[in-house]
Amino acid sequence: MTEETAEPNRQEQFTGTKEVAETHKFDEARLADYMDAHVEGFEGPLEVRQFKGGQSNPTYQLVTPKKKYVLRRKPPGKLLKSAHMVDREYRVITALYGTGFPVARTYCLCKDDDVIGTMFYIMDCVEGRILWDGTLPDSNPEERAAIYDAMNETLARLHMIDYKASGLEDFGKPGNYFARQISRWTKQYQLSETQNIPSMNKLIEWLPLNIPEDDTTTIVHGDYRLDNMILHPTEPRVLAVLDWELSTLGHPLGDFTYQLMQWRMPVQGTSSGSLMGADLAALGIPSEDEYIAAYCRRTGRNGIENIDFYSAYNFFRLAGILQGIVGRVRDGTASNEHAAAMADLVGPLADAAWGFAEKAGATA
Repeated sequence: MTEETAEPNRQEQFTGTKEVAETHKFDEARLADYMDAHVEGFEGPLEVRQFKGGQSNPTYQLVTPKKKYVLRRKPPGKLLKSAHMVDREYRVITALYGTGFPVARTYCLCKDDDVIGTMFYIMDCVEGRILWDGTLPDSNPEERAAIYDAMNETLARLHMIDYKASGLEDFGKPGNYFARQISRWTKQYQLSETQNIPSMNKLIEWLPLNIPEDDTTTIVHGDYRLDNMILHPTEPRVLAVLDWELSTLGHPLGDFTYQLMQWRMPVQGTSSGSLMGADLAALGIPSEDEYIAAYCRRTGRNGIENIDFYSAYNFFRLAGILQGIVGRVRDGTASNEHAAAMADLVGPLADAAWGFAEKAGATA
């Protein structure tokens, strides 16, 4: 998996592989034996490396003389009950691969903790570019426009897939998506809480009472952003969408407006960085309104109402996700050496979320 150099500090932090961290090591010979029995075409010897990226589920590159694979596993140690659902990742990727949607081919899901210590699955290692800087500094305006259009088309395509026909009818609970998500991230946040953040407390009260009535249901990715996809090495084409841990059946506008945070993000260092303040026209990157219009055209929508609620929800949700990472640092189960820095981002994200809530009519 080759990754194009963009913003140096982000690329240095998250690009490529490293020696397997001591806390994430396992019996590689036992894994090789398992692969020999369960992975079609596997031929050793096997070399195991760990990807630098990945805040939640430790991810490994499995190198053999003929090809490379990727292994995603639950981290060892104390875990929140509904987190690190690699079996759900495996299920949705496998189902989507059958529809022709751009995901890696999967080989096996192992629920036997005796093999490497926790549940894991194995898929192809897709060769291409992972880009970490949303301004795409190594591209020209024409390529930037094409990459953003490909991202837009891919997400719209996901939301138009018939989840029942794909075998995912019971992959989530249709309806009440925002109520369930707000409840989930409230609980996760409170279990991981390390500081008192007044804006989070206000959001926890306000959000459940102000959910829009629209109850559309589709497959949602849950963390759709630039650095969660592999692009073709030379073309502006999405080869594989990664990191399906948060995927479920849910509201497509929750999923789409999560990606819109890139245009609205007030802080640097989260997701793929902020586009705020960038000269988008000169860069060739669509404005937020243009990106929304393209998505609505592809999905048959006339526009997006209640966008300030969706922004408040998504900034709240991201604050909850990052607080979960902070909690895993506290509990010794975080899989990324930079996870501790997330603590400084939770408060600003919560404050931004409350700002959007006020635009949607909230009062202190």
